[in-house]
Amino acid sequence: QVQLVESGGGLVQAGGSLRLSCVASGFIFRTSHMAWFRQAPGKQRELVADITAYNSANYADSVKGRFTVSRDDAKSTLYLQMNDLKPEDTAVYFCKHFRADIWGRGTQVTVSS
Repeated sequence: QVQLVESGGGLVQAGGSLRLSCVASGFIFRTSHMAWFRQAPGKQRELVADITAYNSANYADSVKGRFTVSRDDAKSTLYLQMNDLKPEDTAVYFCKHFRADIWGRGTQVTVSS
């Protein structure tokens, strides 16, 4: 069964940090281009960061220098380290296979001011 399961969300004060995890199963993770998306209330879902199978990463301008995407292929796990969080980072964060319609259910991140 193809599955992505996110964890690590929560409530944090502005300036704080969180680390999201996404465990993959049912497909070959180590050769997969993966991504994190987020969706804030009333807004469209947006790409936050992606990472290729060769560990080349790209970031949205709004998170550059604050967020870091990484992967552990031995554990089939994708990570998103989020530092210096801002209230505008509040959203549901989703893990996705970049080139296939495979999504996790999301994890809520709330940043208080």
